[in-house]
Amino acid sequence: MQLSDLAARLDCRFDGRPDVEISGVAHLDAATSTDLALCAGGRYFESLPRTRAGVVILPLDSPAPPCAAIRSPQPYLTFARALALLRPTAAAAPGVHPAAVVAATAVLGPGVSVGPCAVLGERVQVGEGTRIYPNVTIGDDVVLGRGCIVHAGASIRERVHIGDRVLIHDGAVLGADGFGFVRRPDGVYEKIPQTADVVIEDDVEIGANTTIDRPPLGETRIGAGSKIDNLVQVAHGSHIGRNVVLAAQVGLAGSVRLEDGVVAGGRVGVSDHVTVGRGARLSGGTVVSKDVDPGDQLAGYPAMPVAQWRRASVIFRTLPALKRRLDALEARLAALISKEPQ
Repeated sequence: MQLSDLAARLDCRFDGRPDVEISGVAHLDAATSTDLALCAGGRYFESLPRTRAGVVILPLDSPAPPCAAIRSPQPYLTFARALALLRPTAAAAPGVHPAAVVAATAVLGPGVSVGPCAVLGERVQVGEGTRIYPNVTIGDDVVLGRGCIVHAGASIRERVHIGDRVLIHDGAVLGADGFGFVRRPDGVYEKIPQTADVVIEDDVEIGANTTIDRPPLGETRIGAGSKIDNLVQVAHGSHIGRNVVLAAQVGLAGSVRLEDGVVAGGRVGVSDHVTVGRGARLSGGTVVSKDVDPGDQLAGYPAMPVAQWRRASVIFRTLPALKRRLDALEARLAALISKEPQ
């Protein structure tokens, strides 16, 4: 693709020869004359004078590079769109593979692709253009919207309702039973039937081996535009708002509510029935045991404001030395007391 064509499709201005050919994408340090690279700012500018890239995506006000450039007010966003143009994902051919098992009552929209060994249960509805890859299992009465992608080995249990353009990665499990038990007088745990629904709204992405559980009553819901990383646990009855981001290994206990725009770093844990307010940010490893106000930025265990956690972390590292000083002071004090006349 020529530079002028790419810049036009990205709706960006460019500097350099319009006929520069771009055939690949690479890091700034490894790019060649036919590659596109990203220089979004910061430490990337150190490598810019040495790059051999054919074209670099740059902020609007950045210095001139030694090659052609695409100028963007949002370089990362432009680079993401350029990747989609230069490295398009191969689409599976429409149709049902002979080795797939599709119930007679299932309804498939136009252009649906069903891969080998996939299983679609009774009364399943699949929207136009959705791609279902090999070894996917879809239970009875599932609704799967238009333009979705369900990667290999995912399991979508009965009555899960999924909106349009949802991306589900390998091994994800949607609609497994929530972890609910009642202890009987004899000490044995009796299972609480988990019979309610899971709802995934439009434009959600669900990472590999992530689990989203169904509750006994009500629903578990993932709001539109939310992005969930690999190995995340969303327990029964939790409600995740719109445009929420959860990094890997986040764990949400039952009936957690994350309001719109919440961002949680890796390994964040949230206790049951906690509400995290709109736009709050939870740093990696934070453990949240009580409600969080909108816009709060928390870190640590127990969760506290980020600035307070940073100060506490500095003190924590000095605790061994402080302990030695305290022991020495106590020994001196004890010696002084022992010398006082009785």
